[in-house]
Order: sequence, then structure tokens, then C-alpha cells
Amino acid sequence: MEKQQYERPLIKRLESKIPNKFGAKPNLIPITHIDEVAVKDLISEHGSPLFVISEKKIRSNIRKARKAFETRYPKVQFAWSYKTNYLDAVCRTFHQEGSWAEVVSDFEYDKALHNGVNGSKIIYNGPDKTPESIKKAIQNNSLIHIDHLDEYYTIQETADALGIKAKVAVRINMDTGVYPMWDRFGFNYENGQAWTVLNKIMRSDVMTLVGLHTHIGTFMLSAIAYGVAASKLADLAIGIRTKYDHQIEYIDMGGGFASVNRLKGSYLPGVDTNPTIDDFAEAITTALINADFKPDELPLLILETGRALIDDAASLLGTVISNKRLSDGRRSTILDIGVNLLFTSFWYEHPITPAQPFTQYTEDTVVYGPLCMNIDVLREHITLPLLNKDDHVVIQYVGAYNMTQWMQFITLRPRIVMIDEKRNVNIIREREHLDRILEFEKVPDHLKKFDL
Repeated sequence: MEKQQYERPLIKRLESKIPNKFGAKPNLIPITHIDEVAVKDLISEHGSPLFVISEKKIRSNIRKARKAFETRYPKVQFAWSYKTNYLDAVCRTFHQEGSWAEVVSDFEYDKALHNGVNGSKIIYNGPDKTPESIKKAIQNNSLIHIDHLDEYYTIQETADALGIKAKVAVRINMDTGVYPMWDRFGFNYENGQAWTVLNKIMRSDVMTLVGLHTHIGTFMLSAIAYGVAASKLADLAIGIRTKYDHQIEYIDMGGGFASVNRLKGSYLPGVDTNPTIDDFAEAITTALINADFKPDELPLLILETGRALIDDAASLLGTVISNKRLSDGRRSTILDIGVNLLFTSFWYEHPITPAQPFTQYTEDTVVYGPLCMNIDVLREHITLPLLNKDDHVVIQYVGAYNMTQWMQFITLRPRIVMIDEKRNVNIIREREHLDRILEFEKVPDHLKKFDL
């Protein structure tokens, strides 16, 4: 007869009604499959930790977002934010769904070209555009969003030398009622900076003003703020038409939409409290339609949202290394996933769920990673059942930024797989090996030999 696992006695108040200071009654359900593929089989085949991306969920998200905007506004274009997740397989999935590319560096620009995006469908944002990349963007007929005056003058000189008119837009920052303002990027609406650069562009012989752009923040919890921003960009566009008889082609509202993740300190889960894509769509499109554009002169609406379209499309699978009691009696569980892989755990309370059946006995637990650093904490407090060594877990909503901001620190970075719509598991990034790290290093001759 198999020996049963010991569970120490525990008296704990549970609430079956609305959440209060004691929280809600725990109702965990194990996640044993992702897109009908068994978690244990994924780990057995591809190792642990392992990032798993759902192609089906990506396509569902972008189609839902397009529907939300296109049913409210006649001209809509999405542009995939490369910095959110620039894995080729992810980018190409969005491009297949009709998204342009939005990039913020020379590296990302080249990656978009590598992925087969036509230069005219690349939006070049960011404050650090090198002269070489500006030249490349002008030659490829890309949309260059001007961030500061030094960049304006570089574009002016480069376009003049090439004899090609640069297609430019201006990034605008503004007061939308959300603080702190993101005023380090672009030109301010309220103090006149925006009109200063717009006037310069309209008097330039080597630039064509094609759009206005803003990006008011990140993980925004106020859809109303986007309505304010859209109204102010519309006011600028109408002012340009009145002053110069020039009609801009598009208004780019940037990204920053909140995903379903839960911010640290939030009382309720993000799926219950964060604005939906429909909330953002309603605020933005209503502001533009209510502006004084002539019916046949409505600008193209561009959206650069990344996080809201990819966060819930990826999971991180891991394995329990050990359990121990801390000095204050709290239970702690150590996983093979560290903050070097799950960078967003510094500001999200990612759901962590067992990948196998478990006892209904639960306990407040601290979840640590494997790194020899005291800050390697994935969750300070989470109610979990007893997890044993070699048990598996699934960490949800990890698609945004973790695969671009991860670090090769102490451990090597793991494999990434994508499950396609036919439930095939495709390797889209191999795990790192020591040889790949060493190929970037060079040892001076006088350090090659030593005796111990």
C-alpha cells in the first residue's frame, strides 16, 4: 500500500462570499494542458524551464482587437510593437494577420526588414535613431516619427543629401489627466513645442508631414485618457489643415493598453478590473468621430498595442526544486525559473498554477527562483497547494517583454516553442549553450595559461 503524504493540521478562515480582508475561497484548477498539449510532455521533450506560445491565442487576440476598432471606425491599421516580443515567429504571425511593424531601434528596423515587411509599412519610433538608420528609413520610404529637434535636423540633412523627401510624423506628449506624464518623449502639446516642430516641417522642402503620433503611457488603466489624447491630436490635425491646407494621412495612438495581468498591490485580478480592448476602442474612436473632420477626410487610425495582444498568449513552464520553511514559519517553494527569465514579476502578480492534480490543502507561500540573489522572488505571497520536488507549474500571461528583456545571468536562457493551430509544437528559439556564450568572448594571450 502506498504511503499517503502527510499534511500538518491547519486552521484557516475561508470565505465563500465576496472577497474581504481574508480573501476569496481558493479555487485552484490544475493546468495540465496548453492548447490540448500535455504540460508534462512539453517539459519531457523540451526541458524545464520552457516558454510556450499559443499561435491560436495570438490570432484570436489580434482579430478581436481589429473587430473592436473596425466596427467603430472606418479606417484602422495595427502595427506590431517589436520591442514587446520580437521573436520572428511571433512577428510573422501578426504580419500574417495584417499588422505593420513598429520599431524603436536600428536592430528592430533590420529585424522587420528581415521578416519581409515592406519599408513603407515600418513605423520608426524612439529617441535613438542613428544617422545610418535614418538614411535607411528614408531610402525605404518608411514612416519616421520625430522625437526631438536634434533628430529633426538629422533627417533634414540626410534627406537633403539623398535628394529624397522623408515621410515624417511628430510624436506629441500631453496632459491626459494621468500622472506622471510621459513628457520625456516627443513634443509637448500644451506649451507650444508641438507647433514649433510642425511649423518647421511644413516649411521644409525635404520632408512631408504624414501623421501625428502619441504614446501616453504603459499598462494604462484609464481608457478615458486615450479619448483626451485623441481629441488633442485631432485638434492639431484640424489646425494644420486650417493653417496650411494640408491634410495628414494618419493619427497614431501608440500602445500602452493594459493586458489581463494583475499589477502588484491590486486587490482584484486584472481580468476583472483592467479596461478591455473594447473600452479603449470606444474612447479613441468616439473622440475622432466627434472631432471636426469632414466625413471624407477622417485620418487612418494606427494602433501599436503590444502587451494586450501577447501577454495571455504565452506561458512559462517550470519545475519545483525544493521546499523549505523560512525563519518566520512561512512556507517557501523554489522553482527553476528566476527573475532573469520572468522580468515582469517585479511588477505583476503572475498566476502560478500546478500542472498536476493536487490536494485541496493550501498554504500562503513565497515563491523563489534559483538565482543566488535575495531579489529572486517570483511571488511574495500566493496561496498554493503542497508542491513536491519535481512537480511542475505553469506561470501565465508572460508573453510581453519577458522574451526581450530576459537576461543570461547565472543560468542559460531556455527553449521557446509555439503551438500552432493544428496542435503541432514548433521550436521557435533554441536553448542557449555554453559555446554560444563563449563565441563572443576573447581572452588575451597572457591570460590563457595559469597554474593552481
